[in-house]
Amino acid sequence: MAGPELLLDSNIRLWVVLPIVIITFFVGMIRHYVSILLQSDKKLTQEQVSDSQVLIRSRVLRENGKYIPKQSFLTKYYFNNPEDGFFKKTKRKVVPPSPMTDPTMLTDMMKGNVTNVLPMILIGGWINMTFSGFVTTKVPFPLTLRFKPMLQQGIELLTLDASWVSSASWYFLNVFGLRSIYSLILGQDNAADQSRMMQEQMTGAAMAMPADTNKAFKTEWEALELTDHQWALDDVEEELMAKDLHFEGMFKKELQTSIF
Repeated sequence: MAGPELLLDSNIRLWVVLPIVIITFFVGMIRHYVSILLQSDKKLTQEQVSDSQVLIRSRVLRENGKYIPKQSFLTKYYFNNPEDGFFKKTKRKVVPPSPMTDPTMLTDMMKGNVTNVLPMILIGGWINMTFSGFVTTKVPFPLTLRFKPMLQQGIELLTLDASWVSSASWYFLNVFGLRSIYSLILGQDNAADQSRMMQEQMTGAAMAMPADTNKAFKTEWEALELTDHQWALDDVEEELMAKDLHFEGMFKKELQTSIF
C-alpha cells in the first residue's frame, strides 16, 4: 500500500536540492584538477617500449596487410617463424610490483585515497549532518520496499513511499550521476568521475600487476597466424581505367592558365 502523498516546500528545492548538486559538481571539478597536479608520470623501461612497438607493428600488419604486396606481407614470419620468430623466442620475466620494493606504488595509493576517498567521506558527512532528515525529491516511477535503504538514508519512516529520496541519498545519486556532465566539460578521460575512480580502486587498476607480456605475445601470435594475405588491390588498374574520370575539364583549365 502506498504511503501518504507529500507536498514539498519550494524552499527545499532552493536550499537543499540545488546546493547539493552544486557542491557535488564543484567537488568533482576540484578533484579532477587536484588529481592532475598530484599525478606522477609513469616511467617505462626500454624493454616495455620496444615490446609495445612490436605489438603495434604486428597489429598494423594484420589490419592493413591486404594493401601491401604478398612479398611484403611475408614479413610476418619475423614475428611468427616457428623456430626463431620474435613471439616464439622472446620470453619476458614478469615481476609483480610490491610496495616494499616500489615506493611509488605506495605514494600513488595515498594520492588516490586523498583525492577520492577522503573528499567523499568529508563532504558526505557534512551533507548528512547539515541536511539531515530532508526529503528532497521523488523518482518518477514506483519502487519496491527494497529500495528504501538506498534512497532514504537518514529517514526512518516505515510508511513513507520508497520513491522518495532523502538528502544523503540525493548526494550519492549526484556523485554517480554527474558523469555525463563531467565528460561533456572535461572530456571522457577525467578524474572527476567518482564512480570510475572507485571502480579502478576496487579492481586494483591503479596498482595492479603489469600486463603479462608473454600472454600478449601469444595472443598476437595466434591472431597473426590466422591472418592470410588477400590482395585488395589486385584489379585496381582495370577498375581505374574503366571509370570515367572526366579529365576534359582539367585539361581545359590547364590550357587556359598556360595561355594567360
